Amino acid sequence: MKIGIYGQFYHPNSSQYVEELLDALGYEDIEVCIEEEFLKLIQENKSIQKNYNDYSTFTEIDSSYDLFISVGGDGTILKSVNYVKDLNIPIAGINTGRLGFLATINKEEIKSTITKLLQKEYSISERSVLCIYTNPEDPNICTNNFALNEIALSRKNTTSMITIETWLDDEYLTAYWADGLIVSTPTGSTGYSLSCGGPVITPATKAIAITPIAPHNLNARPLILKDNTKITLKVSGRENEFLVSMDSRIATLQKNTVVTIKKAHFKIKMIEIKGDSFLQTLRKKLLWGEDKRN
Repeated sequence: MKIGIYGQFYHPNSSQYVEELLDALGYEDIEVCIEEEFLKLIQENKSIQKNYNDYSTFTEIDSSYDLFISVGGDGTILKSVNYVKDLNIPIAGINTGRLGFLATINKEEIKSTITKLLQKEYSISERSVLCIYTNPEDPNICTNNFALNEIALSRKNTTSMITIETWLDDEYLTAYWADGLIVSTPTGSTGYSLSCGGPVITPATKAIAITPIAPHNLNARPLILKDNTKITLKVSGRENEFLVSMDSRIATLQKNTVVTIKKAHFKIKMIEIKGDSFLQTLRKKLLWGEDKRN
């Protein structure tokens, strides 16, 4: 079995859980490879006393990997997707960050979790992915043009709003006058889109959401679409440039660039340990059903 590990240190005590993970895997007959920059962070971390110099490293992965482990928060999972891409490798997220909608494995349960992973006591949640295309083609986007959470267009270097003309399957919808527009997958519905008033969508739903960011046309509301809808966007405004973000990556595009967003041909496989579920995560992370009066 071959496992790839990628992570980031967000909190001072993260090193403790990295050690526990590597020690737990060290007792098994497993080939462990650590992302090159993450291994450097481990080696430079003064809180870690053990020597992990003998581990193999990677900057890219291939189909020889059986499992990919992300150590951090949800942002670390989103960056992990850039390694896994369309390789169909399951991702397990150990949460040493804050919220943990994607990284759902409790950091205090690493040893028991590793046992469950090796014994395949888990289920796979397949998550849809969005792809972005631009006309004219932009070199910063064309090689890594997908997002697990959302693709968002927003204003740049200005306090003025932008106008985002929108077409669905080549039929004109409307022009949003706003700070930006979010196109979200069900996975991303609990992220940026939610904070802008978008709906929560369960992961298996075959839908995408369009959510305007601070719209000035007050009748603009979030819109749910079939996930095979082709979305075409064209931005205009006072500035010559606008921003496009694909999860954790940002690029600058010239105004009047035509942006097309479609569902990708592949999905990301997220590991869910038995006993965990999306609905349980909603109750735990968003405090659904909590009432301090009771």
